Amino acid sequence: MKKTILITLFLTGFFAGTVKISAQNNTNSSKKVKELIEKKRAYNKKFGFGYRIQLYNGPEQKARSLHSKFKVLFPDVYSKLKFDSPDWKVQVGNYKTRLEADKAIVNFSEKFSGIIVIPMGK
Repeated sequence: MKKTILITLFLTGFFAGTVKISAQNNTNSSKKVKELIEKKRAYNKKFGFGYRIQLYNGPEQKARSLHSKFKVLFPDVYSKLKFDSPDWKVQVGNYKTRLEADKAIVNFSEKFSGIIVIPMGK
């Protein structure tokens, strides 16, 4: 009797698992899911994603000075001066992950203080 119950439970679990796996595969091949994935990829290409390092946030004169200093010290690293009313921001780098940005901070922290990692687009 115990053997029959165990076999029945095993077969029921096996068939239920098979149905669940099939359902997952059908969902991933759905036309709507593929369209959403394509929209997400297009959005990421247009607006970007990842992290930058913000060196400064404040008045324009000091921001321009720090931006110039950074370009001299690290000419190969992307940098931008951004106006976000009422302050100016000096942002540098294009990093895909937070870990990459954190590693880069080590190089910049010798010359600049108060640096933070921010998500791109802010």
